[in-house]
Amino acid sequence: MTSTDVRNEADDSGPSGYAAARLRLLGEGARSGPPRRAALAELTDDWLSGLFTAAADGLRGVSLVAVGGYGRGELSPRSDLDLLLLHDGGDTKAVAALADRLWYPVWDLGLALDHSVRTPAEARKTAGEDLKVQLGLLDARHLAGDLGLTAGLRTTVLADWRNQAPKRLPELQELCAERAERQGELQYLLEPDLKEARGGLRDATALRAVAASWLADAPREGLADARRSLLDVRDALHLTTGRATDRLALQEQDQVAADLGLLDADTLLRQVYEAARVISYASDVTWREVGRVLRSRAVRPRLRAMLGGGKPVPERSPLAEGVVEQDGEVVLARAARPERDPVLPLRAAAAAAQAGLPLSLHAVRRMAAHGRPLPTPWPAEAREQLVTLLGSGRPTVDVWEALEAEGLITRLLPDWERVRCRPQRNAVHLWTVDRHLIETAVRASELTRRVSRPDLLLVAALLHDIGKGWPGDHSVAGEIIAKDVAARIGFDRTDVAVLSALVRHHLLLVETATRRDLEDPATVQSVAEAVGTQSTLELLHALTEADALATGPAAWSSWRGSLVADLVKRVSAVLAGDTPDEPEAAAPTAEQERLAVEAFRTGGPVLALRAQPEPPAEEGPGEPEPLGVELVIAVPDQPGVLPAVAGVLAMHRLTVRTAELRALELPGGFEEGSVLLLNWRVAAEYGSLPQAARLRADLVRALDGSLGIAARLAERDAAYPRRRGWVAPPPRVTVAPAASHHATVIEVRAQDAPGLLFRIGRALEEAGVRVRSAHVSTLGSNAVDAFYVTAPKGAPLPGEEAASVARALEEALRA
Repeated sequence: MTSTDVRNEADDSGPSGYAAARLRLLGEGARSGPPRRAALAELTDDWLSGLFTAAADGLRGVSLVAVGGYGRGELSPRSDLDLLLLHDGGDTKAVAALADRLWYPVWDLGLALDHSVRTPAEARKTAGEDLKVQLGLLDARHLAGDLGLTAGLRTTVLADWRNQAPKRLPELQELCAERAERQGELQYLLEPDLKEARGGLRDATALRAVAASWLADAPREGLADARRSLLDVRDALHLTTGRATDRLALQEQDQVAADLGLLDADTLLRQVYEAARVISYASDVTWREVGRVLRSRAVRPRLRAMLGGGKPVPERSPLAEGVVEQDGEVVLARAARPERDPVLPLRAAAAAAQAGLPLSLHAVRRMAAHGRPLPTPWPAEAREQLVTLLGSGRPTVDVWEALEAEGLITRLLPDWERVRCRPQRNAVHLWTVDRHLIETAVRASELTRRVSRPDLLLVAALLHDIGKGWPGDHSVAGEIIAKDVAARIGFDRTDVAVLSALVRHHLLLVETATRRDLEDPATVQSVAEAVGTQSTLELLHALTEADALATGPAAWSSWRGSLVADLVKRVSAVLAGDTPDEPEAAAPTAEQERLAVEAFRTGGPVLALRAQPEPPAEEGPGEPEPLGVELVIAVPDQPGVLPAVAGVLAMHRLTVRTAELRALELPGGFEEGSVLLLNWRVAAEYGSLPQAARLRADLVRALDGSLGIAARLAERDAAYPRRRGWVAPPPRVTVAPAASHHATVIEVRAQDAPGLLFRIGRALEEAGVRVRSAHVSTLGSNAVDAFYVTAPKGAPLPGEEAASVARALEEALRA
């Protein structure tokens, strides 16, 4: 039966004919989705138009108008009929009688009806008072009667909406936020409300309203498909349940999936989540643009007055190479070239997350469209930027979703596709698998001060459930995937083994602690054998806690935490052995000896800059890529060397990736230990490296006290706007017990920042200790440093004095 046949049947038989035609249309298995919704709306239009014509009996100045979802021509099987009887205020008794003759047939058929009778002035007044009424009128569509009356109302309502947008759009945004708070996020709920939850059909309607205001518009790519997908699911839900419901209950999901031709309920939920994610992201971008436009409108008159009528130029402040902040968003610098810079997406994402700012939609799309794929294995900078992104706390979530919306995550990590939007049918879990992995990284970022390798902790957090996209034990499958991903990211063989072990055993501690007898030596021994080393145990303990906290409130408690901590203590005792002494430094090269001799002879600093190639990967083609620049400095031993060198590097915007300081034994004929050798690996924050001559000149001034480093750094910091960003975990300074027989080892774990090493060196100088050697590393955004210090006469510090130095250093870093 064609659409024309269905309409004719309805026309011939009145209400009963409409009911039969409606039933026949809904029973047609071949027609579903948009064609069926449009056909149902058309069938209903014809029936209501016939009712109106017969009931109006020549009455003028009246029209019947469809509003809301019916006005958009989208009728699901159990949708309400949203109708407005519009009149010019003439014969009100006749209009009331007409309304009765229209509404009662609808009720008689058992159809849900949302109706009103108003003049254009009343409709306009009500819309001004009730935002929901106004949203419904934005989709007003003429059905029957006086077309001019309907057209006049549409024109007036749209004009009001556009004129009042600066006031009404914030009200609409608040309404959306309140609804999201009540209903939750559609993309993570096991029994979602397709209409009311965040990312559902209500939000899609709100985006249409924003576009109608002409103030801003939503990103349109994929939005129509997402909306259509949710409407299709709602249609199937209505037919399955026979009720006007928008909640996709667990018991209905298998049948709804079958009606849609999907494999199973998990496939259905994944489709719903993907659609909701598109709408949620479009909402975030759109509301951000609305806020930007409204702020611009508020500020523009003042700026014009200040600039004498000239057009204001948006301020751009650099964040990283090729990345700047503009108008509250992270955008690409004018000189950025995604087609030549494969690390740019990760660098931009890390900069955005560290600054607590959103990534511009235009920037993400440009990188997605023109970016180059990363080589395999990744260059060191790409790995460091990924670790920085993962270690940025809560802002990581929004930045990650921005990359994922344009397909950049699966381009970087192809294995991510199997866990993307994958539901977890477990009441303990709050999130889909992919979001749980990001939440675990967020939680792990809060625990980075507890481990010596925060980079491994963060990457393990990202990968620990990656095996859930494959059949079988996800820990076993995940171990295999983690090995491949870690090698592709560029970790060496030792780190790959640690990461794969963390993924394989990420449930070991909590399951053993809660299910086994910890008093049994065999239990503790089995865990020790699986873990292997103290450092892996330290990482596994932090990963266990982060994983549980990211699962949901039911997965972690003080009781579980105490059991796991007890197990870790017992396993640590089994793994404990002789603590290694200070790492033995490699023999100095001929160049280092030459620099040291020259420094001793001249009595001043001598330095050399040279490119340092990245060691070739154990597997994979290609030449070694430059890892950074090696800076070797030889300085006659004197107080203040470490803060002086670190301060000069900070002034020149050089990021210290690794650093070593040691006293160098000179060849015969020179005073032993009279020269300090500093070996640094540095990179420019943005721009090019400074000349060696400039570095040396500033270093000479810093050592003689004529260069005020602290004041210069403070002045530079004050020149840049303060960003909220992510509040990193506080620095942690500890004394490593029995770590060396010849010195006291002060360990510092802190958020990397310009001037950090200068502040550490200055605090150690003020504490009156001598830095015998230093081992500094930057892992993503985390600084993990060890300083071997002694008293002025060369002996290790007494216990209480060492603790006092550590406390003073921690207080200085927290200030």
